[in-house]
Amino acid sequence: MSTSEQPPTQRVIPIVALVLSVIAVGLAAWAVLRPTSSGPAEPTYTAAQQSDAKTAICAATDLVRRGVSLNTNLQIPGGEADVTGSLAVAANARVSLSDGGQYLISRLDPATPTELAASVKEFANTLLDIGAAATAGSPNTDPEQAARLRTADTQNNAVIERCK
Repeated sequence: MSTSEQPPTQRVIPIVALVLSVIAVGLAAWAVLRPTSSGPAEPTYTAAQQSDAKTAICAATDLVRRGVSLNTNLQIPGGEADVTGSLAVAANARVSLSDGGQYLISRLDPATPTELAASVKEFANTLLDIGAAATAGSPNTDPEQAARLRTADTQNNAVIERCK
């Protein structure tokens, strides 16, 4: 059977397939080349909102700093021979570090100035790392733990400066 002898529906199918292919290629090209939306705009905060957020996170950081200092410098009630007291003091230190880091992260307000928020997050995460390492048995004399402690001190000072 020659092409001219094909039924009309058999001649239409290749044409429809070609048209659909051209449409599909056109839609694909449009999807790739169309301008993308920038998404929702970044929220803006008033100076008062930013000031309030700064005041709140600086107060929270000071609270954590005092708690960590208090609990990491406790004296063992019964002296070095007091095993239970020694474990309790160590547990308090670990809790103050871990909870302090979590507390700071949870207290960050979206209106907190960007640089301060970044400094607080770094400090909070380092406190969490110190607490986790201490819980895993790393003493402060371990080189990696000592480095974390130095980093936390530097980050703490950066937060203090940004809170002025």
